[in-house]
Amino acid sequence: METILEQQRRYHEERERLVDAMVKEMLHKKVTYREGINSDHRLKYLLDKYIDDTERLVDLYEDKDGQRKLEVASLTGPNEFNEFYNRLKQIKDFYRRHPNEISVPMSVEFDELAKARENPTEEMSNLVEFSDEEGYGKYLDLHECYEKYINLKGIEKVDYITYLGMFDQLYDIPKERKTGEYRRYLLNLIEYLSWFGQRIKPLMDLESELRKESEAVMLQWESGTVPGWPKETGSALANVGAHLELSAFSSWEELASLGLDRLKSALMALGLKCGGTLEERAQRLFSTKGLTSLDPSLLAKNKAGKASKEKEQLRHRDLACLEAQVYRLAELVSAQRAATKENVQRKQARTDGERDDSENEESDDESIDDDADDVPYNPKNLPLGWDGKPIPYWLYKLHGLNISYNCEICGNYIYKGPKAFQRHFAEWRHAHGMRCLGIPNTAHFANVTQIEDALALWEKLKVQKQSERWQPETEEEYEDSQGNVVNRKTYEDLKRQGLL
Repeated sequence: METILEQQRRYHEERERLVDAMVKEMLHKKVTYREGINSDHRLKYLLDKYIDDTERLVDLYEDKDGQRKLEVASLTGPNEFNEFYNRLKQIKDFYRRHPNEISVPMSVEFDELAKARENPTEEMSNLVEFSDEEGYGKYLDLHECYEKYINLKGIEKVDYITYLGMFDQLYDIPKERKTGEYRRYLLNLIEYLSWFGQRIKPLMDLESELRKESEAVMLQWESGTVPGWPKETGSALANVGAHLELSAFSSWEELASLGLDRLKSALMALGLKCGGTLEERAQRLFSTKGLTSLDPSLLAKNKAGKASKEKEQLRHRDLACLEAQVYRLAELVSAQRAATKENVQRKQARTDGERDDSENEESDDESIDDDADDVPYNPKNLPLGWDGKPIPYWLYKLHGLNISYNCEICGNYIYKGPKAFQRHFAEWRHAHGMRCLGIPNTAHFANVTQIEDALALWEKLKVQKQSERWQPETEEEYEDSQGNVVNRKTYEDLKRQGLL
């Protein structure tokens, strides 16, 4: 049996080894998406173990039962040598009774973790359980939630791709359609998204994130700023009512002349029943004239209605908290959501034969086809297509992608193919380079890629524009007193000489 001091030493050693293992795990290069998820789960395991050891160390140092203090006293007391030899005797007796007992050092366990990280087996490469549709955390599988959504009453029926793009737009649903079935749908959606988030991001504290969202809704509820749940407002006349001075009226007929709405407002202000015809309302209100206490039979019974309204408000606030959690979870899985939408569109664009071939390939060689992050075989360095594989070589030659064009104005940027080269003259990079040279990016400079050629052409264009500019001294015409037409310069010379 270990002593308390030995337990403390072992926990300290294990904590240091755990920190070292976590650092090596974080520095290890993750090539594929699968390796990244597995690495996060290994880090989660090490971190939980570190926290557990820390809590045990705290308990040992607090020494609530006083055993650690007694052990330290026995080691430092007057009979410390007797204590030493007693412990040595216990160790010898133990190994005498168990001659084949081998103490495995702690380093062996961490060496196994390092081997599993460097050379993972097939079992170690699947640390987390994902469905085939989820592709080991790359895609969402919301088919079950989709079925529940389209079966809600009063909800517009949409296809699965549309649902992927709008399942978090809950603020567009009218609140009168948010019934108990809608609440069960929200709980189901939150349960799946939370479970998916815990598998792809095990180091994130999802419970804390969702709790913060609920607390934020609680704070914003009274102000009416929660998305999809505006504060119910009404006029003061309709909800509270306005008092009416009855001393100015001598009969209920005069009150009747005010109309139904005004009498209803005055009755509500006094807390009286406000129903009935015009005459009944006027008589009921006039009967309170000069009274200090009202007849209980005339008072409105609205306690039950008020209680039901408060209950309804609590139900709405609970739904708002659940919707806020959906918004936060949708934000956390936004990358997987976009990938899922693209993957579903790609699958729907395939024919039945292509879909069957794809499924067979995935089942035959999951380690290659299941992971889109693997580097494809591409010895000729061809561009990749929409499926992540190199395009055919004949297509590469057809578009002239084997020809490189260099543009000095763009900072010696290289363009592959004539189409990309011609298009780049109207793009931002070339326009920025021309602006830095102080030259307008006009059609005159098409196909000019050298800075020296562009500057020379700009100087030539400026000279040409200068020569084409209108010069009033030689081109502006004047007429003298005899009717002769001369230019402006000649006219001013003759005028200075007094010959006109």
